[in-house]
Amino acid sequence: MSRSEQYAIHPLPAHRQPETSLEGRFSFPEVARPDNDSDTIRPELGALRPLVVDLDGTLLRSDLLIEAAFSELGQRPHAILGILKALREGKSALKDHLSLPDDFDPSVLPYDEVVLQYISEARDAGRPVYLASASHERLVSAVAEHLGLFDGWFATTRSSNCSGHVKAQILVDAFGDRQFDYIGNDKADLEVWPHAAKCLAIRANGRVGRTLARRFDDVEHLHHDQTSWKDWARLMRVHQYAKNALVFVPLITSQIFELEALLTVFVAAIAFSLCASSVYILNDLVDIRDDRGHPSKRLRPLASGTIPLADAVMAVPILFGISIAIASAISLPFLGVLLGYYALTTAYSFVLKRMLLADVMALAGLYTVRVVGGAVAIGVSTSFYLLAFLVAWFLSLALIKRFVELGARKKAHLGDSSSRDYRNDDIFMVGALAAAAGLQSITLFILYATNEASEALYSRPEILWLVAPVLTFWLGRALVLAQRGEMHDDPMVFALKDRVSIVTLALAGAMVVGAM
Repeated sequence: MSRSEQYAIHPLPAHRQPETSLEGRFSFPEVARPDNDSDTIRPELGALRPLVVDLDGTLLRSDLLIEAAFSELGQRPHAILGILKALREGKSALKDHLSLPDDFDPSVLPYDEVVLQYISEARDAGRPVYLASASHERLVSAVAEHLGLFDGWFATTRSSNCSGHVKAQILVDAFGDRQFDYIGNDKADLEVWPHAAKCLAIRANGRVGRTLARRFDDVEHLHHDQTSWKDWARLMRVHQYAKNALVFVPLITSQIFELEALLTVFVAAIAFSLCASSVYILNDLVDIRDDRGHPSKRLRPLASGTIPLADAVMAVPILFGISIAIASAISLPFLGVLLGYYALTTAYSFVLKRMLLADVMALAGLYTVRVVGGAVAIGVSTSFYLLAFLVAWFLSLALIKRFVELGARKKAHLGDSSSRDYRNDDIFMVGALAAAAGLQSITLFILYATNEASEALYSRPEILWLVAPVLTFWLGRALVLAQRGEMHDDPMVFALKDRVSIVTLALAGAMVVGAM
């Protein structure tokens, strides 16, 4: 079978598509569809040139192969064996293996509005428009039929990968050399642009852009928003770094205020922060499709396509590697704690987050591990009652987080989440468990304040008693605001932004200092 026979143009139905409005800004009229009775289409003399559009990174601010791989691993971690087996057979076999995701919905993908506008203008001018992608034909056909903007499409099959020089030859066989315009973005498209009459690029990286400038004089670069440091800060959850202040707890409770110990704990916090960022990114890669259906999470950098998925994938091992290097410099025991933290948080991302209640227990454990890490970093022990208090307290916060998420889904009239083992109707029981865990934590704090070790450590341990009602006030208020739907998705983030919370928790901290 020849390549042109294998990659015959797939025409779309000639009936009128429903009027489509994307993001409320584009409406595409009906255009005539050509009859594609042959395997090749060559424009007649004087005919308008076809416009060919790449999919991943061009029409989409995403990459369907990366999405499919992480979605599969997130739902079935053991699927890594099947993925590796398919990869041994070649990239096209891998794409075929990942081409039937249960959660693939082309309607929520992050389409590029500039490219959509360019396609709209080409259609208005009567030009035929085709989609040519290295993604698998099942996914490409779903996107093409959803948009209803293309006269046909080309895509990867089980036996051949429609990318680079293969795609170039396919388009030449279909339209003729330099008889079509092409919009692309990637290194692989450098094989296609030389055969296009007009070269258009969007989101081309520095190396690709320099190569285009060197080879061609008339490249048109379509406008796109540049990725900023703020986007990366959001992806890395820099605002969550405040949680790593927990590593300072053993420093305070042990009343060790030496400069060396302070610097050691500060460096330990940096190690936890970078390690956490690597897992936050991994978690967003796994959850990307579910996030797009969430009222607020759909705006995350990966779900919205603000940051390229390939860049995010590369950032994961880099951040983790730096955190490991820092931890090793502190001590081997601290490195062991950090590796345990990474193992637990990775297990959470791939397995535990989909298990009822096991997810919130894991989150509580992750918070508490930070305290253990701080103690190990400076070589001190931590009270059992203090650790028990922290586990119960953070379990309550994790349950409040789930309570808020369920409330948001009910308010947005969304169905049960596919990435969590909670049903929307569980919201009242989750709230009750959050209150119970919170009150239990107050009891454990009282036990911490009254045990012999605390009485020996603190000069005025009776002041610690006053912390209990302050924490009870904050917890009760948090539960009421969560019930009203007035809380951020994450109660920790809420506590750092809410004035009453800041004052309340600062007062509790001042009482602990006053008891020393």
